[in-house]
Amino acid sequence: MNMVRGGSTDDIGAPDRAQPPGSAASHVGIRRAGGASRWRFWATAYALLILLTGTNLPTPLYRSYEASFGFSPFVLTLVFAVYVAALIPSLLVAGPLSDVIGRRRVLLPALVLAALGALGFALASSTGWLFAARILQGLSVGAASGALTAALSELEPTGNRRRAAVITTVASVGGLGLGPVLAGLIAEYAPAPTVAPFVVEIVLLIPAAIAVAQLPATRQTARWRPRRPQIPAAMRTVFMTSGSANFLAFAVIGLFLALIPTYTATLTGSTNLLLGGGTSALMLATSVVVQLLSYGRPPRRLQLAGLPILAVGLGLVVLVGATGSLALLLTATVIAGVGHGLVFLGGLTAVNSNAPSTKHAEVVSSFYVIVYAGVGLPVLGVGLLATVLDLTTAMTWFAGTVAVLCLLVLVALVRTDRVALGE
Repeated sequence: MNMVRGGSTDDIGAPDRAQPPGSAASHVGIRRAGGASRWRFWATAYALLILLTGTNLPTPLYRSYEASFGFSPFVLTLVFAVYVAALIPSLLVAGPLSDVIGRRRVLLPALVLAALGALGFALASSTGWLFAARILQGLSVGAASGALTAALSELEPTGNRRRAAVITTVASVGGLGLGPVLAGLIAEYAPAPTVAPFVVEIVLLIPAAIAVAQLPATRQTARWRPRRPQIPAAMRTVFMTSGSANFLAFAVIGLFLALIPTYTATLTGSTNLLLGGGTSALMLATSVVVQLLSYGRPPRRLQLAGLPILAVGLGLVVLVGATGSLALLLTATVIAGVGHGLVFLGGLTAVNSNAPSTKHAEVVSSFYVIVYAGVGLPVLGVGLLATVLDLTTAMTWFAGTVAVLCLLVLVALVRTDRVALGE
């Protein structure tokens, strides 16, 4: 995205001619004028949490959709992956755009798309509705992810980017985990199981929209046109190593969100929607707890610790295929969650800390492209394998392959550190 930047005038505070719109320095001025108070920071975190909660509300319901609409596991993974296909171009366009025209002008339309996606699921009467709703969700999250991450970094009351990064990862992963639990609980114990969760989501989006509407707006004083995303040369090594590790970490997330509820039902013979959603959420909840406990640790050490732990969790998933043990699956889920939390927090902290303020949302959006590609692409292979073999065998092959790749990326990270130290 080619950006020619000029001065900006914020709605709150005096005109700032020295800094580009969306820069950290310009937002310091906004904070001094009283515009970026503590409540605004937390309200923005709430918006991120609720937005990502909505994207995973369908997780425990996919088995019901599969039975009602009569599609295969591969079609299920396509429904899951089309979200990513819509999300990635949205990320590449909206992240840099928000650096130019301001966060609010990008985020409000994104929340409208999120509400429309939830409405699509509530009205779903065929597989086509599911695809349409997932596309709307992908466009929404793609438009909002980079802008919300950058906004949190800019609005953090003390200017601490590390603290902003941990709040971002906790809100992101917390939302991903809350979605399956909330939908499973409502669908299992409330009437209209495929409608009620999405009505709740639409209601929860209303205060998120109010919070976003209170963000400081900037008047457009720069031209923007699409171009290939560019990572500043000084941070390319950090970006690529953190991106590779998180591609694998989120490939595991994709597996747990798309297929683990069905896999859990196969192992237990239970049709309880809360059980399937809870198993998916367990990994994400563990990730959130680990991120909170690991706050302040060096980003590289977090990734170096997280990758082998993630590999161990995946190794246990391989054993689950041989034993059929639900207890072993839950153990594997917790261990994989620990690994994911360390890798994600380390990666986002490194990228967030090194991104220049003038391209903050662009760099973060590019990082999320890698993250969401990890969520959507590998799981397609699992779905395809499941149609040729069976779900248990496909899960086993996937877990084993990603475990090996985690160890290879770990070796690459160690070598990169040694080169940097001149060893």
